[in-house]
Amino acid sequence: MTVQRALFDRTGHLRDEQGILDALRSSADARVVVVRDGRARVQDGALVTVPPAEVDEEAEWGLLGQDSDGNSLLLAAVGAEPDSIDAAPAETWLGLRDTGGMLDGESTELLVAAVTLASWLRDARFCQACGAETALQQGGWSRRCATCAHDIFPRTDPAVIVAVENADGERLLLGANANWRGRMYSCFAGFVEAGESLETTVHREIEEEAGVLLDDVRYVSSQPWPYPRSLMIGFRATASDERPARPDGEEIIDVRWFTRDEIRSALNGDGPVGLPGPASIARALIQSWCEERE
Repeated sequence: MTVQRALFDRTGHLRDEQGILDALRSSADARVVVVRDGRARVQDGALVTVPPAEVDEEAEWGLLGQDSDGNSLLLAAVGAEPDSIDAAPAETWLGLRDTGGMLDGESTELLVAAVTLASWLRDARFCQACGAETALQQGGWSRRCATCAHDIFPRTDPAVIVAVENADGERLLLGANANWRGRMYSCFAGFVEAGESLETTVHREIEEEAGVLLDDVRYVSSQPWPYPRSLMIGFRATASDERPARPDGEEIIDVRWFTRDEIRSALNGDGPVGLPGPASIARALIQSWCEERE
């Protein structure tokens, strides 16, 4: 799942320092993660960073923090138009889904932060209250409207994701999303609605999507998921009875109870179904359940 302690320093104490972005952009020691269309450069299993001087002036800039070697880390969110950065081979521009387990923990954490902040920087140029243009503040972590003084911050949308087991813990319930056309099965997930607690969302989503009631809902772990700004909050739960599960027929087109042998085979890529990729908390929840009783 995700680490509990940050692997790179976000240097929050520097964000309010006057002119911090300009100063770091002029620093020979600073390094930049360039993000284009939700992707960053990855080469030889490592996240590529470049000196600020190599980045187009038209980029949207943000302060990411400092790496474990003490280098200042900047974000540059660039457009899709070809430029000197885009001249790198197309196959080296990868998103979180593409990298899977390719990157180490620090690089993965940095990639998630960079992609999430880049999306917000390019989408929040205008005030939500009056429509006027906004000015960057706090090293790229907030904007202020020059007309109505409204402050805008990057938003996170919470979503739950749940691994449901039967009463004796020997079978796992997974569903096939309509977008996957039955080719892959995963844990059930959904966004938290206004006025809901996380636990309420868990019960509602599983009943809506699979027709199953739950007991013993328990938190496991969480994962930031920048598509575009979600926080996936992982749970385990136990079905309260053996009533037949049924898909909602819209978002979920099939639901199945899987044994550990079936899950183990699917994790190895041998069927009977496909499972989520190694970058996702869904796979971590499934794998954790499977390995409990090896």
